[in-house]
Amino acid sequence: MTTDPLTPEALRTRAAAALLAARDRTRLLTTSVEEPDLVAQHSPLMSPLVWDLAHIGNQEEQWLLRTVGGRDALRPDIDSVYDAFEHPRAERPSLPLLAPAEAHDYVAEVRGRVLEVLESSPLRGGPLLDAGFAFGMIAQHEQQHDETMLITHQLRRGPAVLSAPPPPATFDGILTDEVLVPAGPFTMGTSTEPWALDNERPAHRRIVPAFLIDTTPVSNGAYQCFIDDGGYDEPRWWAKEGWAQVREHGLRAPLFWKREGRQWLRRRFGVTEPVPPDEPVLHVSWYEADAYARWAGRRLPTEAEWEKAARHDPVTGRALRYPWGDEDPTPDRANLAQRHLRPAPVGSYPEGQSPLGVRQLIGDVWEWTASDFLPYPGFAAFPYREYSEVFFGDRYKVLRGGSFAVDPIACRGTFRNWDLPVRRQIFSGFRTARDAEPTAAA
Repeated sequence: MTTDPLTPEALRTRAAAALLAARDRTRLLTTSVEEPDLVAQHSPLMSPLVWDLAHIGNQEEQWLLRTVGGRDALRPDIDSVYDAFEHPRAERPSLPLLAPAEAHDYVAEVRGRVLEVLESSPLRGGPLLDAGFAFGMIAQHEQQHDETMLITHQLRRGPAVLSAPPPPATFDGILTDEVLVPAGPFTMGTSTEPWALDNERPAHRRIVPAFLIDTTPVSNGAYQCFIDDGGYDEPRWWAKEGWAQVREHGLRAPLFWKREGRQWLRRRFGVTEPVPPDEPVLHVSWYEADAYARWAGRRLPTEAEWEKAARHDPVTGRALRYPWGDEDPTPDRANLAQRHLRPAPVGSYPEGQSPLGVRQLIGDVWEWTASDFLPYPGFAAFPYREYSEVFFGDRYKVLRGGSFAVDPIACRGTFRNWDLPVRRQIFSGFRTARDAEPTAAA
């Protein structure tokens, strides 16, 4: 969504399009498998797909029908069942969940009534309504659960049920390995993006020393060099907690990789294939990313460094909405929206590079940063504490940029994701950085 003021009618059109696009994707992810796969828990880390489906509808009912529309509750009896904070994922299969057909009927009924609310809403009159924020929030929520469901699809065993064409070949020549980001201030976060979530706000000034950052995400081929050099056998590269994970779980490579003879294979949405050396490495934990960076004599970028590399225009001094400018994402700029079920080769999407020449900052893989998930100065929880505030602290690490599984509505230059540093099932990769000048300790 652009930052330009829109008429109520234009806002309704945008909100309706966002809601409908999310629902099309939800429908694909929940109708492409048979009922046993919908109700099964494919990993204790994930919910059954049918839980996600009804949870999407329940959140939409609570926020858009009841709160915004002032309508009577349709199914107050299931609010507790689909409360993500009341029931951890591992417990959800034992709950009295709606059966698949009932869940589909429920979300369809909610959506029909929500579109009626949208049609009559003034889209102004308070923070929830202004610029259609509540509708944008719910569209983002559904797309985030769509990504979660796509992760579940990756974890499920069995034949492939999803398909998509490979990303286009858009690499345009030789790239430098790294880009210098000059020292100085930049504007981090946003106070103007209409559908930005609370942890992206407010815009504030940051001063970042000069640093160098990888032009592209780290590739499978580069990561394999770390493996071949004994990276998983050498504790000096690992944080203490990361090394404990390596030893406890016998980690030898990214999740879904296996070695057959001299070749590495991976499982991707039901298909086993050779690991493509030129794609960004995927399904690595923060600890693995951090260990690789240490092995390479580098480090992970801080969140502020990542955002400056992605948004700062050194010519104008402006902070852009996206690396390429203020325009919404297009297929020639970024690999988003489950359009391709894999990252594009490193160096792709020259049309999407930042003013400094850094590529693939949006889409392809979520990128781990060195930073803990903390509030910005002046943060205010909105519209509920449980979206961001309860996660702040040193337990979670920030990821930036989005993956091929992220929809543009839930991905922008200021968007912040976070997860536990042990997580590997997410569509996570990374790039590395280094100080522009040697530190005193070096």
